[in-house]
Amino acid sequence: REFLYSQELKTEYNVSTVVHFVLLGFSELPNLQGFLSGVFSIIYMVILIGNSLIVIITRLDPALHKPMYFFLAHFSILEICYVSVTLPRYLVSLWTQDKSISPLSCATQLCFFLILGTTESFLLAVISYDRYVAICNPLHYPVVMTPKKCHQLSIGSWIGEMPVEKGQTWQIFSLHFCHSNQINHFFCDIPPIFKLACGDTSVHEISIYVVVMLVAAVPFLLILASYSKIISTILRLPTAQGRTKAFSTCSSHLLVVVLFFGTASITYFRPKSNHSAGTDKLLSLFYTIVTPTFNPVIYTLRNQDVIAAFKRLLLKT
Repeated sequence: REFLYSQELKTEYNVSTVVHFVLLGFSELPNLQGFLSGVFSIIYMVILIGNSLIVIITRLDPALHKPMYFFLAHFSILEICYVSVTLPRYLVSLWTQDKSISPLSCATQLCFFLILGTTESFLLAVISYDRYVAICNPLHYPVVMTPKKCHQLSIGSWIGEMPVEKGQTWQIFSLHFCHSNQINHFFCDIPPIFKLACGDTSVHEISIYVVVMLVAAVPFLLILASYSKIISTILRLPTAQGRTKAFSTCSSHLLVVVLFFGTASITYFRPKSNHSAGTDKLLSLFYTIVTPTFNPVIYTLRNQDVIAAFKRLLLKT
């Protein structure tokens, strides 16, 4: 009995004295740490410059003062914020070899990551709605997508989910962590954090998945509904030129949707038995780094209006 009591005290002591976590990152590749540091530094600069350029172009060129480009500018700002939550912290750990992170910093990182990830899913749904109105109801488009309506939709996308994600973060970090303090990831994410929790976490996991379903699956279904209407409308257009132009304005957005929702859904919705640290990290790279990197390329090289605005900006400078 005394032995069991001492073991319980020892467990409680270990739980209460976990004062920091360790983000392992890609420590299984010790010979590539310098290479990863260089690659991720270049990627971060590309994301900052590319998305900032989109924001500047859409703000300065009067020809792009339209709802479509208003939301594109917000999406670019979001991508900068989204990648800045995770990548700079990991770069610092690569440069200093200090992989420790306090529970408060980890919770803060996770909270902003969830808020911005949810904002991205909502904003992608708003952009699909904008394209639906523009293509399926072009005569009503100026009346429906007024500047006031655009601001309301963007503000709702940014702040609508904040209370839910704050509560979700509090629920996760109210757990006791006793298995280890090593997070096998390059940032604080839900699946690797749950692996460190003591006892049965199934109830918490179910509640988390319900929230994820609401903030990810619902916008995704709205996007599917919008594009089913858009595609059926485009196919009824009388000229091939009209169909090509309509498809070109939607294909870029659809590609971003597939990249973001595809990899994120595989990460969070596949069975727990199939989770592996290597696969989770690889999939996370797609929706946290790859999508923000290719966002400027996808939206500029496939959009003649943005290319023309960029040329006019270069001529002015």
